Amino acid sequence: MLSQKSSESVNAKKRFLKNEHILTVLLCAVSIPLSMSMWIVNLIYSKFIIRNEGFDEPVVISPARWLSSCFIPLVITFVGYRKKSLSISGALLGFGVGFILTLSNYCFLAVLFTFFISSSKATKVRPHLKHKFDPEYKEGGQRNWIQVLCNGGMATQLALLYLLDVGACERPIDFIRDYRASWLCMGVLGVFSSCNGDTWASELGTVISSSEPYLITSLKRVPKGTNGGISLIGTFFSGLGGFIIGLSYYLAVLYFADRSVLPYAPSQWPLIVYGTLGGLIGSFIDSLMGATLQYSGLDKDGKIVSHSSISVKHISGKNILDNHSVNLITTVIMGLLMPTISKNLWPMY
Repeated sequence: MLSQKSSESVNAKKRFLKNEHILTVLLCAVSIPLSMSMWIVNLIYSKFIIRNEGFDEPVVISPARWLSSCFIPLVITFVGYRKKSLSISGALLGFGVGFILTLSNYCFLAVLFTFFISSSKATKVRPHLKHKFDPEYKEGGQRNWIQVLCNGGMATQLALLYLLDVGACERPIDFIRDYRASWLCMGVLGVFSSCNGDTWASELGTVISSSEPYLITSLKRVPKGTNGGISLIGTFFSGLGGFIIGLSYYLAVLYFADRSVLPYAPSQWPLIVYGTLGGLIGSFIDSLMGATLQYSGLDKDGKIVSHSSISVKHISGKNILDNHSVNLITTVIMGLLMPTISKNLWPMY
């Protein structure tokens, strides 16, 4: 009996490994020709069109970078879909977001990967408790295209501007010698640190804290899951979520940045500080809008809902924005605010 179970286990493992090999081949079969075709278009554009128009010839992005920009996001989105962290629409748009971020700057890929992995893990913590107060909770998160757009849209726009203005490269933060690149990089950091900080605060703070949160506008106790509710533990996790993003960017810039430029740039450790600050400020802005511009009510089952009805008891906010709108506005604000703060306070050495 034991030998039969052992044999079945070995066969199942072999089938799993075989499927994994097939998936690897399929991903390569898609990403390699896709990346090569993009490199050829880039080469033709730079060699013929730009030259005929009389402009200086731009730097051609290498085939290796095109390949990594196609393959890595494809793997991440595919795994995210299999793990139920992304829906089909979320995976498709997520690939586009990952492609632009990876192509423009590997540091952007580092913070995107950190955000995706850590926020997905946070979403899956104690799901049985989240079901009690959130009727819209989905196992694993199941981010669709709207959530991907609201969380990564602003960062994608900044990365695209970086790609067009600076190119496909990694540069350290230096507002004196490299102002535009530094401004755009800090914008991307601000977006992802605020997203991760808010996600950690809402997904971990609500299930780890044993007490009810306070409404940020009145400091009155409100049920868990109320938009705009804050707690000491939630605030700690918002800063920790931003810290993780800042740390990943810091390590990435030390590894990928141009070695001929990095020794002459100012210290890069403030990336960790501003990442933490981005998590705290982003979570504060999100909570403030949630408490005032989002409707929160308590239904007859004791769950928080975002619509009003006769059977729903109003807690806070007005029915002006939904959660997606709040996330989008927060990322836009943080994408503009973080470079503005850091440019005046970055150390000179």
